[in-house]
Amino acid sequence: MSLEFLSDEWFAKVKEIREGAGNLETPAALADLVINISVNADGDDKKLALVGGMIEEGHHADAPTTMILPADLAKRIFIEGDQSAGMQGFMSGQIRVEGDMSKLMALQTAQPSADQLAMMKQIQDVTA
Repeated sequence: MSLEFLSDEWFAKVKEIREGAGNLETPAALADLVINISVNADGDDKKLALVGGMIEEGHHADAPTTMILPADLAKRIFIEGDQSAGMQGFMSGQIRVEGDMSKLMALQTAQPSADQLAMMKQIQDVTA
């Protein structure tokens, strides 16, 4: 079963996977990190957040940082785990950042736990 990235069905499945994963061992660099992400998907802005290293639907009012990027790049970074795509996107101007840019640096240095990697693999497997 493949669900379209950022569709309502995809968000529901991601939430189900996240809740089924239980209490994941989150690296300290990610534990308190909240970053809002606005993704332009076919002219529509989809709002999500990275909270403690986990993807959630919607923005958080207390997030100090917002990333704005196109859907194809968001998928490469957050679903496929392509960190070089993030750097390339930032350098080419495809990624805009509002707020505290230092919070994004924590993303680059943090290594996900084995449990987080397993959960991300599940999300990858259901994403079209």
